[in-house]
Amino acid sequence: MANADKRIVIAGAGSIGCYAGGCLALAGRRMVLLARPRIEAALRQRGLRVSDLQGRDRMIAPDALVVTADPAVALPQADVILVTVKSGATQDMADLIRAHAHRDAVVISLQNGVDNADRLRAGLDGRTVLAGMVPFNVVQSPDGELPLRVHRASDGKVIIEDGDAGLAGLLGVEGFAVETHGDMKAVLWGKLLMNLNNALVALSGLPMASELADRRWRLILAGQIDEALTAMKASGIEPARITGLRPTLLPKVLRLPDWLFRLLARRMLAIDPQARSSMWDDLQRGRPTEIGELQGAVLGLAEQTGTPAPLLKKVTALVRAAEAGRLGSPGLAPEQVVAPPDGPRSA
Repeated sequence: MANADKRIVIAGAGSIGCYAGGCLALAGRRMVLLARPRIEAALRQRGLRVSDLQGRDRMIAPDALVVTADPAVALPQADVILVTVKSGATQDMADLIRAHAHRDAVVISLQNGVDNADRLRAGLDGRTVLAGMVPFNVVQSPDGELPLRVHRASDGKVIIEDGDAGLAGLLGVEGFAVETHGDMKAVLWGKLLMNLNNALVALSGLPMASELADRRWRLILAGQIDEALTAMKASGIEPARITGLRPTLLPKVLRLPDWLFRLLARRMLAIDPQARSSMWDDLQRGRPTEIGELQGAVLGLAEQTGTPAPLLKKVTALVRAAEAGRLGSPGLAPEQVVAPPDGPRSA
């Protein structure tokens, strides 16, 4: 089957899924959005607005979108399935794909965390499952605002596991660049290092650009990354370079004075001024976060290797408390996270 004839299903069309689906639809790909009823209703009513940091701003009319909340309608059509649900819903999505999709469909995990592709493989009895990584942040318009808008608030190329020579060409379109990589384990652990900041945005309530511009928060992120690098080294994991910097240099750069950090870390700070993390959004909406798949993944390594991770434990506990409180972001100050003045140093 030629690439142009392949049907792509976005399995879990939230912020990332709607952005990916919107870019694919604008490029003329055959695309189906499998969404929650709330998002399905919004898209059927007023369509989808897709924008990005570079100023691209496009509308897709309702009749130009194929959207459903019924997996029994969407999944049997799929040649390629992009899984964009939160990590906590991975097993449920695997069950739906197994029940409804044909066995030749290629499944690609575009989720946070390091083991979602493995969990999908375990639930999909021998079907083709590829790992993927989305490096950028997508902001969704508030509930009730129509048309639904998804805005790419930072940059980067989507990376997918080698496995099908035509996939990058099928999925790589304007606004959604895609490339392949031979070592997705390294890529996913490299991305996880930066995803450790999601919790700090959620706890502070600050836009990501403002939070990263404040050295007090960067010291906490640097301390978490130090703990993660120690656990990874003890486990034999070498994370890939994601931000342009070698992972071992990240804590050093994060600890620089604000003026020097702004000068040297322009790529890291190339973020929409209002962008926040998906974990902040989860707290605001009273939903479970992915703290167990992010900080929790590193804590699992630390426990296995006997390496210390007190800061990661504290951040995790604070996010769990905010989840339980269901009052949104607690709006903490850096001092309330109890970071050491400069944190442990990288070896």
